[in-house]
Amino acid sequence: MSFIEVYISTEDSSISDILMAELGEIDFDTFEEVESGLKAYIAAESFDQKALDEIISRYKGSFDFTVEINSVEKENWNKKWEENYDPIEVDDRCIVKASFHNIEKKYPIEIIITPKMSFGTGHHATTWQMLKLQLDINFLNKKVLDVGCGTGVLAIMANKLGAKSIEATDIDEWCIENSKENYALNGINDVKIQKGEIAGLQFEDNFDIIIANINKNVLLKEIPYYSNLLVEKGFLLLSGFYEKDISDIKKCADKYNLILDKIVTKDNWAAVVFSKS
Repeated sequence: MSFIEVYISTEDSSISDILMAELGEIDFDTFEEVESGLKAYIAAESFDQKALDEIISRYKGSFDFTVEINSVEKENWNKKWEENYDPIEVDDRCIVKASFHNIEKKYPIEIIITPKMSFGTGHHATTWQMLKLQLDINFLNKKVLDVGCGTGVLAIMANKLGAKSIEATDIDEWCIENSKENYALNGINDVKIQKGEIAGLQFEDNFDIIIANINKNVLLKEIPYYSNLLVEKGFLLLSGFYEKDISDIKKCADKYNLILDKIVTKDNWAAVVFSKS
């Protein structure tokens, strides 16, 4: 399996954030923020050159950046990631690290991740924010659903916080394989994981907590399903959108008995907690 790498070279971090959001809308699902800009990845069979060109043309006259497109094999990605991956600390309460990291400091929660080509290492602001929100919610004996699981890091956090049961979904087989591998690395072997969009999946029961770190358009489409699957007084954690998009997310959630409880922001990205009334 091969991937397309789009390397956006720029000294302006604001355009990196903007293009990251835009590329997420056309199915780029892995991002690497580097000193010289941004690298975005997508499975080769999902790559749409025309859609990319349309995005680039909208911003080319307003920002100074260059674009380079490369083909990357998944084996090369793993080696490259291992050479550049640094541990991520969340509020001194959690560390997300790779198996090859030797960290002397002890944290209340330690998560081991090998992300391969999946999104969600803790480096991106949205994943970091979701982990932070999870730390402040009571997961003990709760039934949890992780929508768009990516690396599985959010489900792993739920498990370490005491969740009774966890289910997960993703539309990408590679993400599902990666999540299973990371569950095993963290001693978790009972996560039920399904492939597909949530509208086409079946669940035996409702959930106390639903987690979805995807993108704005997908969230707006799927919020009705999240609400239907959430128990009364249950929590919905969402991220994958900008601060400026919070009002749109809230307006949609209002229609489905979801009350906005908390907002966190980082690097212009937002994450929110809703409760079901």
